[in-house]
Amino acid sequence: MSSQGLTHSQHKMTDAGVHPTAIDVFSRFYALLQDGATGTVPEADIEPLTDVTHRDDLDVTPQDAADALSRTVLIKLNGGLGTSMGMDRAKSLLTVRDTGADGSDATPLTFLDIIARQVRAARATTGAQLPLLFMNSFRTRDDTLAALAAYPDLAVDGLPLDFLQNREPKLRADDLEPVEWPADPDLEWCPPGHGDLYTALVASGALQALLDAGYLYASVSNSDNLGAAPDAAMAGWFAASGAPFAAEVARRTPADRKGGHLVVRRSDGRLVLRETAQTPEEDLAAAGDIERHKFFNTNNLWLDLRALAAELERTGGVLELPLIVNPKTVDPTDPSSTPVIQMESAMGAAIEVFEGSTVIEVDRSRFLPVKATSDLLLLRSDVYELAEDFTLRARVEAPLIDLDSAHYKLVGDFDARFAQGVPSLRGATGLAVRGDWTFGRDVVAEGDAVLEDAGAPSSVPDGAHVGPAGIVAGS
Repeated sequence: MSSQGLTHSQHKMTDAGVHPTAIDVFSRFYALLQDGATGTVPEADIEPLTDVTHRDDLDVTPQDAADALSRTVLIKLNGGLGTSMGMDRAKSLLTVRDTGADGSDATPLTFLDIIARQVRAARATTGAQLPLLFMNSFRTRDDTLAALAAYPDLAVDGLPLDFLQNREPKLRADDLEPVEWPADPDLEWCPPGHGDLYTALVASGALQALLDAGYLYASVSNSDNLGAAPDAAMAGWFAASGAPFAAEVARRTPADRKGGHLVVRRSDGRLVLRETAQTPEEDLAAAGDIERHKFFNTNNLWLDLRALAAELERTGGVLELPLIVNPKTVDPTDPSSTPVIQMESAMGAAIEVFEGSTVIEVDRSRFLPVKATSDLLLLRSDVYELAEDFTLRARVEAPLIDLDSAHYKLVGDFDARFAQGVPSLRGATGLAVRGDWTFGRDVVAEGDAVLEDAGAPSSVPDGAHVGPAGIVAGS
């Protein structure tokens, strides 16, 4: 393994104008990688998380809530391209709904549209300035800012509308040298995971700008999670708690057996985020036991900006986050391209950095991420209504959606098969689509609806009802 890999990577980052603090963070992770660090969290070293306060049990006065929200900033992580869904631009530009809050506006609304309107509504209701900042990647920034130009009132004087996530070289898996890919040099780079939030905040100057403007707290979430709308009561709770860091957690269901969950480290009693990639194979069964580990991490966080600034100053901007090793290929669309390693970190892992960190339980309504087209189908359906404040509210319990990945994985293929609109899902407990089906207008799914593979491209007629036995009626 090359001893020059780190030096070559550092030079590459310097030549590309990457901030020195980001290079220091990369160098720390590189050393951990060379030393064989895995970041694993064995079951024997932790205890389950218990006794969590629920958001609905908070006792926060309206005045305390308003005061806290007036000192809060919203930060949306917006660096994802949605490549797993076949996208090549910011996933937040994907259309989520086709109608406005009252059902009369036929203008398609993207993630960005709904986020902007949620913030506008919260400002109008509470009187808080509620600055909104996006953490963009070098591949999402231009498209995002162009789309946000439609909302000139979003920016708060003296504060940026976005700050840029850092980037780092992808490393060859065989020798940890920065990979070269002349066919598309952009593919030689990757974002360092959303744990880069903290480095990017300080390196961009955004953290100091927020503190100088009198903002003390940040509510952080992913831009593809429209459930994480502004919440004055939680802002009031967090301000009163005195905690430097808080994570929103939700009850796990059988669908949540995999994924990050919060645990308590036995050695010092600190809260720790354990991702699936950090779980030893022999502990996967215990980690997936939803009765033992009852809460999963929603990736909605609350930060005390003063505590964050103090810790970053103490560490020279290098928080001691666990390393996540992510094996990929340099061209994610070509599995035969050069194997690489992307060094990443999770922003929720910072919970173990701050003494006195806490958690709060929230309903699933605060966790509506879109990671696949099955999630997109749900959000576009009548399972959810878009309220006047542009929050998404479930009318019924969300059914389980299972779309054939061979035909629905990519957004373009998905849209083509639902060009006449998505089916009604309010009366469904599930919808499994196997094979290639194109849906007509006003289709209704009922019960545990199933469409079996017909062996050739098939259509669901306009007005059809689909149930456990397939198509049961049509117009």
